[in-house]
Amino acid sequence: MTRPDSDLHDLSLVQLADQLRQRTVSAQETAQHFLARAKAHDQSLGVYLARDEAVTLAQARAADERLAQGTAGALEGLPLAHKDIFVTRDFPSTAGSRMLAEYRSPFDATVVARLAAQGAVTLGKLNCDEFAMGSSNENTAVTAVGHAQPEPVRNPWNTDHIPGGSSGASAAAVAARLMPASTGTDTGGSIRQPASFCGITGIKPTYGRASRYGMIAFASSLDQAGPMARSAEDCALLLSHLCGPDPDRDSTSLDLPPADYTRSLNDSIDGLRIGVPEEFFGDGVADDVRQAVDSALAQYEKLGAVRVPVSLPRTELAIPVYYIIAPAEASSNLSRFDGVKFGHRAAQFQDLADMYRKTRSEGFGDEVRRRIMIGTYVLSHGYYDAYYLQAQKIRRMLSDDFQQAFKTCDVIAGPVAPTVAWRIGEKSADPLANYLADIFTLPASLAGLPAMSLPAGFGAGGMPIGLQLMGNYLQEGRLLNLAHRFQQVTDFHTRKPQGY
Repeated sequence: MTRPDSDLHDLSLVQLADQLRQRTVSAQETAQHFLARAKAHDQSLGVYLARDEAVTLAQARAADERLAQGTAGALEGLPLAHKDIFVTRDFPSTAGSRMLAEYRSPFDATVVARLAAQGAVTLGKLNCDEFAMGSSNENTAVTAVGHAQPEPVRNPWNTDHIPGGSSGASAAAVAARLMPASTGTDTGGSIRQPASFCGITGIKPTYGRASRYGMIAFASSLDQAGPMARSAEDCALLLSHLCGPDPDRDSTSLDLPPADYTRSLNDSIDGLRIGVPEEFFGDGVADDVRQAVDSALAQYEKLGAVRVPVSLPRTELAIPVYYIIAPAEASSNLSRFDGVKFGHRAAQFQDLADMYRKTRSEGFGDEVRRRIMIGTYVLSHGYYDAYYLQAQKIRRMLSDDFQQAFKTCDVIAGPVAPTVAWRIGEKSADPLANYLADIFTLPASLAGLPAMSLPAGFGAGGMPIGLQLMGNYLQEGRLLNLAHRFQQVTDFHTRKPQGY
């Protein structure tokens, strides 16, 4: 076969799919190309927690056979990697934690299985904040491939800066062209924030649209899987095959058939009302972020959309509400990691209680222990009504605020984060500073709404800035359409870090 004119890593997912179907490049050739790029570039980034060349090439050979036989799936031969929150049979599943170091799952997560059923080839497992708890990817406790000890994932635009979290490696790997797409999870913004910080596109669908079966749980009422890629077109292709009902294995999955999100990408946005909440443009937003978002909104007006003011008056309450509800659910979900059935177990202990205590102290990192303690406290007798119950009431009010806003607009737009990516270690000593950076992503997560980030410019130090789009329930197609139309007239999503 003849290679395409451009390097494989510069092709979008959709372009690469066309090359594979036309048989101008093979799935094995493609897999080998991206495995070689990982070996050449990942030492400086630390995105991979596990790779297995034999497994990847075996999947690629099987894809080539199906392509030759005319039985190819929609994603046949396309290489991607999974955030290490999804369990996989062929690779370790660690959640970035010592508690699950070298753990091997007997089954694949539904998201992994669905993409594989369409022919996707797995390149490996990607680094993440431990149990998806973090906004910077500095909380990983598992050693990345080629490294001597656990280290933060680095942003390819400037390796002194964080890539965002907890899906930071998923974003960094796509930005550095180590793969055309990846999977991530979003509990409070963990797809959107790293997508913004790394200059790629990522979408969190409506809660329940993607199965949580096989996702190592952090906060069950918030966790959602989603795709991360360079463009809205690529995300639409992946999301079309990632979503769907899973009633036998995930009781929270919506009983709705999969949707083809690629069909509405080119719909007109003439007259579409974009709501701009005043609460998203307060004093805490950096000037470069404000200017990039305003320029993006001006571009939408040129495309025929209409900017309308809206209000989400309880935006500031999203931070305390989230950091009560999410830790409470985490304290419950992580109670299963006690050293009895699977995972890490302390080597020396006196009795069962001592084994629990030492196992969890050794297995969990600082941020995970912090959230477990907060969650246990707010659920304890005498504090449940004062904290957890009140947080749930305000959560409902946040949802009501969105529904009120959607009476006058079709989508809501604003910044993803108040600033561009900060330096590694800059906020490590102040967890609250990390928490405050999530203020614009938390509301949509708490309401269970679809939301996405798309590249909208560059700010201080040449670091990327993302535009956040939020829609009403099950409006993923509208968000992807809006993002695609923007990307047809801008080139932010095509730019890549120097050296990659």
